Amino acid sequence: METKELYREILNEHNINPLHKKPLEGATHSHDGINPSCGDNITLNLKISDGKISDASFTGSGCAISQASCDMMIDLVLGKTEDEAKKLCGTFMKMITGEVSQEELESLDEAAALQDIARMPARVKCAELGWKTMKTILEKSGADRDATSSGTNNSHC
Repeated sequence: METKELYREILNEHNINPLHKKPLEGATHSHDGINPSCGDNITLNLKISDGKISDASFTGSGCAISQASCDMMIDLVLGKTEDEAKKLCGTFMKMITGEVSQEELESLDEAAALQDIARMPARVKCAELGWKTMKTILEKSGADRDATSSGTNNSHC
């Protein structure tokens, strides 16, 4: 099987049979992500405990790329620390802009199937939607934790 065909198969599987597209009871963090140029919209839900992503899901609708990308992202970050998830997010963004090393690319596992999206500018925002939404959650989570440790709690998740 050719590499492009394999990547297409991975993308289709995550779009047609997403493992993580469902509500998540007990989510500690949720954030809506919207791609107005395409109409994609998701709500990403994370359950973060002891600095690790212990569970995650998404709901919403959109094109195959946005939905599959979000599902692959969740597969990748489950069980990871917030810092590890942020690093993977940075690696994914580097991949989309074509600035990723082979070693970094391998760390993305199935999400590397979206590497060719860099050649389709109109689809980049679709692939990035879940990742940018997660980044927003993780940045807010870190800021809330910093505020709590300094005596102020501004948590709005």
